Amino acid sequence: MTHTLEWNVHLDLFEDDQGETQAHVVLDNGTTALTGRGAAHCHPADMNVPEIGDELAAGRAMRDLAQQLLSIAERDVQRASTTRPRNRQVTGWPT
Repeated sequence: MTHTLEWNVHLDLFEDDQGETQAHVVLDNGTTALTGRGAAHCHPADMNVPEIGDELAAGRAMRDLAQQLLSIAERDVQRASTTRPRNRQVTGWPT
């Protein structure tokens, strides 16, 4: 049987009152939603290129989301491995 799911990702970028680019990315799997956050600001000595701020903020938000997802998966793997019989050799995803 093939396992197929659709998860939706929504990314919002905006500039706050201090001129910092903020990113919020939401991953919705239909039962749970996780939110990643990221930010970027332009150093006063650097040329202001808004696209770079967008890329940095979005990348940081996605990295935050990815870390949350990996942490949840690691906890789930640990929980699943504690319910297995001790005399079986366990193989699978390393944590």
